Amino acid sequence: MLEELKERLTELEIRFSHQAQMVDELNEVVTDCNQRIDRLRKENQYLREAVSTLSPALEESPDE
Repeated sequence: MLEELKERLTELEIRFSHQAQMVDELNEVVTDCNQRIDRLRKENQYLREAVSTLSPALEESPDE
């Protein structure tokens, strides 16, 4: 009985260790994704501002 409990405890410790490692790895992935999203938002904002500065010139096309 005691040996069985020791085996179960060891198995639980192994599972916990693997899950803790997986959580750390997932946290790194989420952090990386958030950084990429922030960069894309900044790039999007920059491009929107660039297009808005061009839009008055685009509205006054001589071909129209």
